[in-house]
Amino acid sequence: MSDAQADFLNMSDPDEGLWQVWKAMELPEGYRAEIIEGAIEVSPTGRFAHAQVVNRLRDALAIFLKDTDYGAWNDTNVIHARRAWIPDGFVAPRDAELIEDEEGLGIKASVVSLVVEVVSPGKTNQDRDRIRKRREYARAGIPMYVLIDDYDGQGAVTLFTGPRPDKADWEDIHRVPYGTDVTIPEGPAKGLVIGEAITGPKRG
Repeated sequence: MSDAQADFLNMSDPDEGLWQVWKAMELPEGYRAEIIEGAIEVSPTGRFAHAQVVNRLRDALAIFLKDTDYGAWNDTNVIHARRAWIPDGFVAPRDAELIEDEEGLGIKASVVSLVVEVVSPGKTNQDRDRIRKRREYARAGIPMYVLIDDYDGQGAVTLFTGPRPDKADWEDIHRVPYGTDVTIPEGPAKGLVIGEAITGPKRG
């Protein structure tokens, strides 16, 4: 048993215990660990088709935000209340002094204006993005969550707005099939269009 695991067993606060274990984890290359709804979840990085969508999204966001104080981020921890997530993409300020969490482990969720997940194959991956992360991002009060889902019918984009932290849910949910544009309605990325140029065509 490692020192971190022993400390976890001796702690009365399970969130703090998970936090300490997560910080001490050493993963093989190609894997990532997140703390989602009171559990550490380890998953491999996405497949090529997943990476294509993520890269197109990041490039579109970077171009859209290039003359602003905001940037397109990914591959970085988003931290909130002893939770840690690694979204496929998100929008946050560029200024490190404004966004770095207190332990220097990632970016504070409170400064994130938009978060995006691209769903990977498999029920566990789908449930993580469609259900557990949907609730976590609402609890954190992140203003918008975009879910790009190859496995929802022939593909669908869902925009969640109006987070309700007390309910772990969202006021407004707007879902469209691939081939229909979704326009970001507010925040630094207001006006960005998510359509086939990012998602690709309908699946199946």
